[in-house]
Amino acid sequence: MSLPSRIPPALSMALLILALGVVFAAPASAQQPDALVPQSVLLDAPNEAPPGFSVTPRQARRTVERLDKVRSELAHHPKGQVYVQLPMYGDYRGQYEVTFIDASGDGEVVADVFVDGHTGRVTEVWTGPQAGTLLARGLEPSVGRSLNKLYIWLPLAVLFLLPFVDPRRPFRLVHLDLLVLLSFGVSQLYFNKGEIDVSVPLVYPPLLYLLARVLLAGFRPRERGEPLMPYAKAPWLIVGLGLLVAFRIALNIVDSNVIDVGYASVVGADRIMHGLPLYVLNDIHGDTYGPVNYLSYIPFVALLPWDGSWGAVVPAHAAAITFDLLVVGGLVQLGRRMRAGAQGTLLGLAFAWAWAAYPFSVFALQSNTNDALVAALLVGALLAISSPSGRGLLIGLGTAAKFAPLALAPLFATGLGDERRLRAWPAFGTALVAVCLGSVVLLLPDGGWGEFYDTTIGFQLGRTSPFSLWGMHSSLDWLQAVGKVGAASLVVLVAFVPRRRDLRQVAALAAGVLIALQIVTPHWFYFYLVWIGPPILVAVLGAYRGPARVEATPVAPPDPVWEFSSSHKVAVKAFH
Repeated sequence: MSLPSRIPPALSMALLILALGVVFAAPASAQQPDALVPQSVLLDAPNEAPPGFSVTPRQARRTVERLDKVRSELAHHPKGQVYVQLPMYGDYRGQYEVTFIDASGDGEVVADVFVDGHTGRVTEVWTGPQAGTLLARGLEPSVGRSLNKLYIWLPLAVLFLLPFVDPRRPFRLVHLDLLVLLSFGVSQLYFNKGEIDVSVPLVYPPLLYLLARVLLAGFRPRERGEPLMPYAKAPWLIVGLGLLVAFRIALNIVDSNVIDVGYASVVGADRIMHGLPLYVLNDIHGDTYGPVNYLSYIPFVALLPWDGSWGAVVPAHAAAITFDLLVVGGLVQLGRRMRAGAQGTLLGLAFAWAWAAYPFSVFALQSNTNDALVAALLVGALLAISSPSGRGLLIGLGTAAKFAPLALAPLFATGLGDERRLRAWPAFGTALVAVCLGSVVLLLPDGGWGEFYDTTIGFQLGRTSPFSLWGMHSSLDWLQAVGKVGAASLVVLVAFVPRRRDLRQVAALAAGVLIALQIVTPHWFYFYLVWIGPPILVAVLGAYRGPARVEATPVAPPDPVWEFSSSHKVAVKAFH
């Protein structure tokens, strides 16, 4: 197996974080309490009011059952079960949560109602898709916190476009590409209002455009002779990039929240460190990711111990910031890998600038998710493209973190297509399988592979979500099935076509595979733009290679030479 002659700094940092995770994974001497605590407390004494409450659980339930919206839902779900709970999250303390679940089907939540425990007044009523999904309710503070303010989102969008705008060529393709990447903001606007019946369909037109765009760049690449950034200069980009990164970190520290994704990652790391089983069948489903995800969080939990609450999950902030910085550094290195000298540095700065200014990369950072880890590993795999085992290691780490990167295995097994497949594929596959199997065996639950599958891939494949067309409209199942066949065909096709490809084409095809999967997945969210953002930027921005500026050097005229005309025998001055 061939290894990269020089490991890029960003890749080195990612591997160091994982190595530290494995080292710290040894059980601690003192066992900590189980961190998988429920977010709500189920009440089993219907006639006893909890301390500080004036209303009993039975009274709260009767109040809810008289609501017209609830009665309408129960008429369609006569076999519903009712649970009265004390919510322990958000601003719901001091209230009852009365939940109605359809017991005849797959446990769908048909109504979720909150009742003030002191006055008995109904404060919120949720039915339909929003009943079982907090994210669909448009609650405040919204996901991403202050990023959703127009005075932050719009300036970031302007900065995202600014270096690449050429007023002399208003209709050049890169303008449209970048505007489409920003157009997800229209969907986000409706999502923040809780209008998911509008926000969800608005996601698919830009996804389809981007799919067509990157597939064209992958299968029919075209280099454009115009400059990528007509006016921006490297020193300006370096200073601006530093300010952008500093702003992102400051915003994360001052005003960001840790959603369930980051919280679950920290909980999993904490459980590993204290000798508790990671994968256990439970109702919280915080163990739905691959083992590498939790191992990657261990260094941050070790350095910044978690206090066991959801109030200030400092390790999640540190991890999200670190993963984000790895993407920035990796993109700079990627530009230098694609082109030599100053042009490569400028291209890398362009990649990093676009990432740092892209509102949806900030959106994930503001939510302290683990999605930038996948982006960092994908960028690392592109940097290691010349080594079958190196790229196999990185795709293996991505697969063992969040599973979906496994779809990139055929593409990266072939790489640039300049290696003999009989040598490249086994080296790639060996590294990928070793990482995946090794990490799972390290944390295999008592129930074996079956329990691991049920808590991770099985749960993800079986869950329903209102954040996709397929979750909202079951009548479109046939169209989803067609899309799945197309996505699977693309996964296989890119291993063979085109036979030879450059790094930009590999990035474009990787983006195409991931977008195709996202289109047909039963659950989609804006965090997934972080996965496809780096390869799209490489595919789109990397196509521009403007003519190099050559400084005019004054040339002295040649010395005059005297020649004689044979016919006139006169001297004439000529220049050779």
